Amino acid sequence: MKKEFHKANRTNLLDSLEPGSLAVLFSGQAPRKTGDEYYPFFANRSFVYLTGIEQEQSILTLYKQATITEETLFLLPPDLMAERWTGKRLTDTNASDLSGITIIKPLEEFKRILEQLIDSGAVEILYFDFDKLKEQEPDNEAYTLAAYLKTRYPFLCIKNLQASLRKQRTIKQSCEIEAMKKAEEITKAGIIAMMQASKPGMYEYQYKAEFDYVLANHGVLSPGFPSIISAGKNNFCIHYYDYRGQALDGDMILNDVGACYDNMINDVSRGWPCNGKFNEKQRLLYECAYATSNYMFDLLKPGIPMKEVDLIARKFNYEQLKNIGLCEKYEDAGKYIWHGGAHHVGYDVHDRVSPVNEMITAPGMVFCVDIGIYCEEWGIGFRLEDNCLITEHGCENLSSITPRSIEEIEAVMGKR
Repeated sequence: MKKEFHKANRTNLLDSLEPGSLAVLFSGQAPRKTGDEYYPFFANRSFVYLTGIEQEQSILTLYKQATITEETLFLLPPDLMAERWTGKRLTDTNASDLSGITIIKPLEEFKRILEQLIDSGAVEILYFDFDKLKEQEPDNEAYTLAAYLKTRYPFLCIKNLQASLRKQRTIKQSCEIEAMKKAEEITKAGIIAMMQASKPGMYEYQYKAEFDYVLANHGVLSPGFPSIISAGKNNFCIHYYDYRGQALDGDMILNDVGACYDNMINDVSRGWPCNGKFNEKQRLLYECAYATSNYMFDLLKPGIPMKEVDLIARKFNYEQLKNIGLCEKYEDAGKYIWHGGAHHVGYDVHDRVSPVNEMITAPGMVFCVDIGIYCEEWGIGFRLEDNCLITEHGCENLSSITPRSIEEIEAVMGKR
């Protein structure tokens, strides 16, 4: 993404803040794994969305007063010894080229400048990106600093940026959509590689190796999220990450994978028989999911309440399962349909939007149409998941380039 993209994102966020506000966002830092080993650093996605910077221990402040706004970056200073071990740090010029921010200061000055600004009376409201999913998660820098400032300056009003950030990230810009389309091309190549390598006796980690190899050859060093790749009975664990199972003749392979390109993630699921040929029961179930998915892509357009998207898919999928004799009444659907599948994608694979139940589909939204069927008595579980871009008058299936019909899948696998 170009710096103009990040600059526009900051401007939009500032527009949502009241005068007398200061927003503080952190890039984060890698947690310790064990001994003196740390996990690889992964920058906070909203921080990257606003700056284009993925260096740890970086801070962005956005200040808004009645007639002025000011953007400041605080970065780690040069350190020749530290950089010898962990690589070059961004210079002020590097950071400005990436973000479009011209005021850049050493990280060590952050606390002094912050307290000086508060002491001057110029700040009445402090915004942080509070994003815990569970209360028992350890506090990050935002929570720690907010607690300190609330004690020292009890008159300050402290608010959460999450609602504004989620709303803003929900509507994708053209450059984001182009990046996502590139990610779709890479994901397609990885899935086809798995299909064409597939055979009875193959281990799940070998399928994963095929996918990872394709990503690496496209310059993608890690997938957009941990790949879900399973065979046979392991398909009945929705989020499966073990990779040690072996595909037996007649097993379905389930994969739920996605590449990340220029920070945009896609999320694509395909199921196929490891031997390359759908048997009668696999074909029956797959056609149910395929018909449901196609129905959704014919239906989706601007103006549909998001809370209804999953329900519409579930009801249509139920009718397909009823037609083949698996369900007698709608209440039976839960035996085979285990999850919904209309989560938004973008800078996160589950781009959290708020509040989902009040959202209406609009141009620029990208979310998954995820149709899963899990029939344990037949030993068949899979999902067909595609990425839906809402357009001005309908929608576009961004992942339709990846084989998805029985005929397409069998044709690709026949070329092994």
